Amino acid sequence: MMTNHLSDELIKKKFGITVRKLRTQKGFSQEVLAERTGLHRTYISDVEQGERNLSLININKFCKALEISLANFFKMMEEEKFI
Repeated sequence: MMTNHLSDELIKKKFGITVRKLRTQKGFSQEVLAERTGLHRTYISDVEQGERNLSLININKFCKALEISLANFFKMMEEEKFI
């Protein structure tokens, strides 16, 4: 039995922080990321704030837009630490 599951809120926060880090590293604004994903800018903002529960389809859109594999994205997300 696995005991290291993240809470729903924590996984959404970690996902959002990882998106924001990658977006800023690429020099993309939220508007640019919205254009690259085909999603609305307010959706991007909600994701970065950990307020959205994304579908697999949208997770894939984010990874493609940020030019990172799903595996590497989740590895980076898993390594994200909170203060």
